[in-house]
Amino acid sequence: MLVKTKYFGEIDLTDDKIITMERGLMGFEDYKNYTILFDSEKEKTTISWFQSLDEPGLAIPVINPLIVKPDYNPVVEDELLKGMGELTEENLVILLTMTVPSDITQMTVNLMAPIIINSDTRKGAQVIVENDDYEIKYKVYDKLKSEDKE
Repeated sequence: MLVKTKYFGEIDLTDDKIITMERGLMGFEDYKNYTILFDSEKEKTTISWFQSLDEPGLAIPVINPLIVKPDYNPVVEDELLKGMGELTEENLVILLTMTVPSDITQMTVNLMAPIIINSDTRKGAQVIVENDDYEIKYKVYDKLKSEDKE
């Protein structure tokens, strides 16, 4: 399947790379199909892109939460994960959306609304976690800077 994107040009995707978000993303409920893109020019990439297949201009930077918060353990109501299939340690993928302003030292991740994906069924959902101590704008610049040095 040939997909047009604003930032990555045309990409050729196989069906096993398509993630279906039945409720879409918060603020983008009409867009249901996504894929994860990586910066192929770098050997080790920390940040990847959650690219909409329905809207070429919608590509959200995402990151594995354990990179910025090693003890990240979201509590999610089971009802929110219905329809995704059985989640196990092997098929569970959790991503945090990032906000990267012009002053990159102010970049943040949203710990309150992770994207949860079942890699077996390729179904996902963005959910609100029940952890009251997780921030919507958790600053990560210093954590990523130290990650780059390792």
